[in-house]
Amino acid sequence: MRRQPVRIIAWLLAAALATLTGCASDKPKPTPLEAVTAQIAGRQVWSAKLDSVRFPLGVAVRDGHFFVAGTDGTVVALEAQSGRELWRGQAGGRLSAGVGSDGRRAAVVTVDNQLVVMDQGTKLWSAQLASRTTTAPLVAGERVFVLGVDRVVHAFDALDGRRLWTLQRPGEALTLAQPGVLAAHKNTLVAGIGAVMLGIDPTTGSVRWELAVTSPRGTNEVERLNDLVGPVLRVGDQLCARAFQTAVGCVTVAGPDRASLRWSRTAGGQQAVGGDADFVFGADATDRISAWKAGGGELAWTNERLLYRALSAPLSTGKTVTFGDSEGQVHFLDREDGKTLLRLPTDGSPVVAQPVLSGTTMLVVTRNGGVFAFRPE
Repeated sequence: MRRQPVRIIAWLLAAALATLTGCASDKPKPTPLEAVTAQIAGRQVWSAKLDSVRFPLGVAVRDGHFFVAGTDGTVVALEAQSGRELWRGQAGGRLSAGVGSDGRRAAVVTVDNQLVVMDQGTKLWSAQLASRTTTAPLVAGERVFVLGVDRVVHAFDALDGRRLWTLQRPGEALTLAQPGVLAAHKNTLVAGIGAVMLGIDPTTGSVRWELAVTSPRGTNEVERLNDLVGPVLRVGDQLCARAFQTAVGCVTVAGPDRASLRWSRTAGGQQAVGGDADFVFGADATDRISAWKAGGGELAWTNERLLYRALSAPLSTGKTVTFGDSEGQVHFLDREDGKTLLRLPTDGSPVVAQPVLSGTTMLVVTRNGGVFAFRPE
């Protein structure tokens, strides 16, 4: 049996185990919400509707616009300030990943492993991929980059879909069917291959630098699974990410060919981190929220008031850090101490994507396809 089928089978086993765990009758119930007296102002300013979102959605933000997609393959560009629909396109199939955009072109991947690129909502080209994709494509520098669950990185010409290069590195057989790290840092492509963060030349696919955020732990492949979870947090020249189940760490990029591990802390969890120049925020597998100091990784505070509420990845903005939960509630916490400052509802279904910000408008997307724009203080 060749290595690629081994990886796919391993991923399917992991998915089945996760499903069985999630359905267990002894799964802890979400912590009841405490009463909140609003300490800051905030309100919903507009909303939109998608079919549903039953895949790992990444919302793209460019030039004052949000780019979102639904399970049925619909891709929509919305004006952040007003919610006005700018264009709408159709990928031609149900989605497994998306959306990536450079402000004009938008890229998604279907469950049939078709990479589909649109220009202002019109299908420009498509390409067949060899494996499933759960990470939103990256559209940058007239190229489209894709990271498959097989940990292979592909680059395509954004204009005509011509494959430019492919990068494959050896690694563990078991892979993570969850959004990975795929981002741009100046003129370098950053990708997560297992727990290793790579700096890649976007024109040739050659590796410029590589750093392990953590080391594998455990005695079997499930316990050793520690792929980096995206989206990555970028603040200046610092890139921070969670390694699945094991750690949170930050890398400092000192130049095109130089990077160093700034810090790494043992921390369980499955969702991406968020943060700013002062703190890195994240929730562990029980939804205990932690804030680490961005400079050295020291623990600043923890919050256990939202345990087992299936929190989303966080967004840090202004004086708050924001999480969505499984009941569609949006929690605004004080970034300095974790106290709840404001709570706003959506449609009652889980928040499925990391909240994103354009200007003063925050966007939250739910499982039922609700698209909600808020303006907190």
